Amino acid sequence: MPDTFSVPFQQVLDRITPHLPPYLRKIEPVHGRVRFEFAPFTGHEKEPVKPQSYYDDPQLNYVPESEDQAEHRTRTVARDVLDDLYQQASKRWQDAAYVAELRRVVRDAPERWRAYEREAKALEAAYAYLRTAEAGREWPAAISRLVDAQDRTRAAADRFDERAAHIADAQYRHLYADLGHTQALTEAGYPEAKDWHIGDGFGGYFRDGLTAKVDRLIEEQEQHLATVRRLSGTAH
Repeated sequence: MPDTFSVPFQQVLDRITPHLPPYLRKIEPVHGRVRFEFAPFTGHEKEPVKPQSYYDDPQLNYVPESEDQAEHRTRTVARDVLDDLYQQASKRWQDAAYVAELRRVVRDAPERWRAYEREAKALEAAYAYLRTAEAGREWPAAISRLVDAQDRTRAAADRFDERAAHIADAQYRHLYADLGHTQALTEAGYPEAKDWHIGDGFGGYFRDGLTAKVDRLIEEQEQHLATVRRLSGTAH
C-alpha cells in the first residue's frame, strides 16, 4: 500500500465500506497507512478472503489514469487498502488456526513426555551404574536391568511419538504462519513443549522422532559395552 495517501481517507473509506468484514473492529489512517483492529479469531472460522462484492463493485474497477486521474487514484488506493486488510486478517487467522489445531492434536502429549523423561533418567542411571565396582560383582543382573530400562524408555518414546507425529504434521501444514513452532505451542497452552523432541512429519510421513533418538542412544550404549568386552577380554 502507498506510504502516503494521495486522496482523502474518507473518500477511500466510503468506497470500501460495502466490502468491510464483520470482524473488523476499527480502521483508521496512521502516518499515511491504514491500521486495522480485528476481533480475535478462533481459527475455526473460514479463512478471511475478499468477498465477491469486491470483484463485482463497478466503483472499484480499474480506470486508466489517462482517462480519469482522480478516479484512478481513488480506486487504486481503495483496492490497496482492502488488499492489505484481508491479507492482515488472513495472517491473524492462520496463526489462530495453527494454535487451534495444536490444541486439538496435543492431547496427552505432556503426560507422555513426562513418562518418557522418567524412563530416560532411569536408563541413564542404569547405564552409569555399569561403570561402578559394584556392577562388576553382579554384571549379568546389571546388564539385565539396563536392557529392561532400554525397553521401557523406547516404549515411552514410541508412545510420545504417537502424539508427536500429529504435532509435526500440524507444524508442516501451518509452515507459513507467522507463529513459530514453539510460540504456537506456548499459545496453545504448552510452554513446556520447548523441550519436546517432535521430529518431522507431514501427511502421515514421520521421521527423526523420539523413538529414533532413543534407538541411536541404545546403539551407542551397546557398542560401548561390546568394546569393553573386547578390550577387557571378559564375557561381560
